[in-house]
Amino acid sequence: MRNKSIWGALLGLEDAVVEDVALDEVSGQVVVHVRAGWQARRRCGRCLRRCPVYDRGSGRRRWRHLDAGRLMVWIEAASPRVSCRHCGVVTCHIPWARAGAGHTLDFDHQVAWLATHTSKTATAALMRIAWRTVGAIVTRVWADIDACTDRFANVRRIGIDEISYKKGHRYLTIVVDHDSGRLLWAAVGQDAETVDEFFDTLGPERCAQITHVSADAARFIAKSVRAHCPRAIRCADAFHVVAWATKALDTVRRDAWNSAAGRARDTARTGRNATGQAKALKTARWALWKNPEDLTIGQRHKLTWIAKTDPRLWRAYLLKEGLRHVFKIKGAAGKTALDRWYSWATRCRIPAFVELARKIKKNREPIDNALDHNLSNALIESMNTKIRQITRTAYGFTNPEALIALAL
Repeated sequence: MRNKSIWGALLGLEDAVVEDVALDEVSGQVVVHVRAGWQARRRCGRCLRRCPVYDRGSGRRRWRHLDAGRLMVWIEAASPRVSCRHCGVVTCHIPWARAGAGHTLDFDHQVAWLATHTSKTATAALMRIAWRTVGAIVTRVWADIDACTDRFANVRRIGIDEISYKKGHRYLTIVVDHDSGRLLWAAVGQDAETVDEFFDTLGPERCAQITHVSADAARFIAKSVRAHCPRAIRCADAFHVVAWATKALDTVRRDAWNSAAGRARDTARTGRNATGQAKALKTARWALWKNPEDLTIGQRHKLTWIAKTDPRLWRAYLLKEGLRHVFKIKGAAGKTALDRWYSWATRCRIPAFVELARKIKKNREPIDNALDHNLSNALIESMNTKIRQITRTAYGFTNPEALIALAL
């Protein structure tokens, strides 16, 4: 076929010369025979140094390229081996594909872009490749990008958290940069060894440059941070601290329902429904959990009824809101308010909140740091939402490395 230069331009083969183009109408395939340009010839596939030819290798190979309409396009070329004095005997450099890959660079980039915007199943169907091939392509594209960039440059303030990526208590530990808003690192695991792996990757010099670390009250995170970044300021996440109060409030609510008149258990089997005070308490959960500014009129009436009929549950609700107010005002005023809240909680005669007060006292230093430096895990929770969205869009991942590469 003529117009070889046009085919070279259409395929984006800047460092290659098109020798011939063959069309197979039966199979619907176009095979483009090329040879590497003189600048790319006889170069090591690893270090790109010019080397003498060792042998012809496995002969001519094919690489899958982007489709031309309904036709599948293949690039065919010789792939000799060269003898590099630094890398040994390796396959020569292929300018249009990554080493060891069966697809061209443009094909890989197209698949990686589609994988970030649609499911792996849709990507595999559109590109006419196997489902597992999508994950393999995403992994090698990210590896190529990571080799050209320094993710850990100028890292000062980080956030650490874990997220479940699969049923069966399968977790990822992720680290974000508070200043840039980027996902820095992720790995499979939920223990101190996994966090240690991040700090080992970061290195002692850059660990010493970290000034702030935000995290929940997980002991394994605190242990690893103290070991690798002893001078870093640890900040507790406000959301998790308020969640402790919400959990204690729900414990009080359940106790109130269990002691209320008119309760009925297992309504599906007995056919009985709760009545009276028990019925009113059963639907009070959302009114107690919500922030006051978000309450509906009916939920406001529900809280008014609780204040009149159950002083203990009402006091628990005020304790929860008091702790939320501490993180709302922040700074020195927040620490003063936290002192008053602690004094109130220890004397409230509600076991769940007395226990919460002990937990607050145990974690007082990182909580005070969060109030002083206004640092929380809000950014990392946003990143968790994006990772969950990626997982849902892809209908799950068999290999977590593909999920990590796609998130990064």
